[in-house]
Amino acid sequence: MRALVIGAGIGGLTAALALHARGIEVLVFESARDIRPLGVGINLLPHGTRELIGLGLGQPLAASGIETRALKYLTQYGQQIMEDPCGLAAGFRWPQYTIHRGALQMILLDAARQRLGSDAILTGHHLDGFEQDGEGVTATFARVGDELRRRYRGDLLIGADGIRSTVRARLYPDEGPPKYSGKMLWRGMAEGEPYLDGRTMIIAGHWDQEAVVYPVSGEAARRGRSLINWVAVLRNGGEQPRRGDWSHEGRLEDFLPPFADWRFDFIDLPALFRATQRILEYPMVDRDPVNQWSFGHVTLLGDAAHPMYPIGGNGASQAILDAQALAVALAESEGDIVSALQRYEAARLPATTAVVCSNRQFGPERVLQMVEERIRGPEDDVASVVTRKELDEVTRRYRRIAGFDVDILNRKTDETPRRRPPPQREASPGLMRSSIMEEQP
Repeated sequence: MRALVIGAGIGGLTAALALHARGIEVLVFESARDIRPLGVGINLLPHGTRELIGLGLGQPLAASGIETRALKYLTQYGQQIMEDPCGLAAGFRWPQYTIHRGALQMILLDAARQRLGSDAILTGHHLDGFEQDGEGVTATFARVGDELRRRYRGDLLIGADGIRSTVRARLYPDEGPPKYSGKMLWRGMAEGEPYLDGRTMIIAGHWDQEAVVYPVSGEAARRGRSLINWVAVLRNGGEQPRRGDWSHEGRLEDFLPPFADWRFDFIDLPALFRATQRILEYPMVDRDPVNQWSFGHVTLLGDAAHPMYPIGGNGASQAILDAQALAVALAESEGDIVSALQRYEAARLPATTAVVCSNRQFGPERVLQMVEERIRGPEDDVASVVTRKELDEVTRRYRRIAGFDVDILNRKTDETPRRRPPPQREASPGLMRSSIMEEQP
């Protein structure tokens, strides 16, 4: 069985590793000529780290990221709403990490090159289209930098090419652009002194204005410093901006004034924003859930399948869960790929739809809005306007929706045997020759 994976992001590379671990041949195609560690910080929740550790990546994750101990929710005035323990501190059997997105991608890429062979990762290949028949899929690629088109044959094709997926656009040609939430995000990173214990994530504000802060670098922590990732969110309303990715340079003056007074006892947010050398700006967007991902020998995965608001820190982990579910379904397919993709869809589509819908309602961060609607100012006692029981119910409900309820997840390890990754191998000299069908101008 050979799988063609479109996209060498977190979801695509995890899928490649998970499929390879189950004896399935994989080719990964990436539009960019060079895969570089781009982006800013992301979260890896316990159900995501569980799968990556099962793929033998626990050591590089621990070295590169920060093991999150707690998440603090604050009002815009700095009052603590609640502190929620995370990962091992919350009783999970697996840690929770905050990590630079590019660092995680490089961990996955290095492992994929070592295990699959470097010739199985094809960069500078942009998908032009694909055709199916009863036996599999033929995909056509434009090769970046020349005028050649290349055609590859596989038993299935996996669209893991992000929120602006070419694969999804072929399956849903009339869908249109992503849906704008009315909010803009500004993101950046700056190195500084560690705040609190160096392992705490902060979310402050309310529905219309929010700040998220967390450390992302194990290397900086070993030097006694902290590489602090931050997100500033403001509701702008209006029409969706034309840009829709996170390569657009942002300007400090566009978001700093509303945050001018957000100086808390342990961190000065305006100073953190000013210390950032490069600021990225992009709209908060998602897409309406669809009722089908799998069409014959083609399916979707990650942001191509279920793009969601970056609320709850759950996007990367959901893509990782997709990858493992897909690998299990194919490993048990007995050659019936179409039925396997349908089983994968049945397992993951309803679960991710629930997360997309919950994130549109502020997900676990709804505790911020609950307090915002009841509090009058910085002199109020938060405990007098909301009970801990109310707050805990919001976070517990989201964990159940997103698939990382502590009791359920901890039991899952006893029910699901973990497969050890196969030995690493050298690149196969015949792989490219056996995979490419033809090359033409």
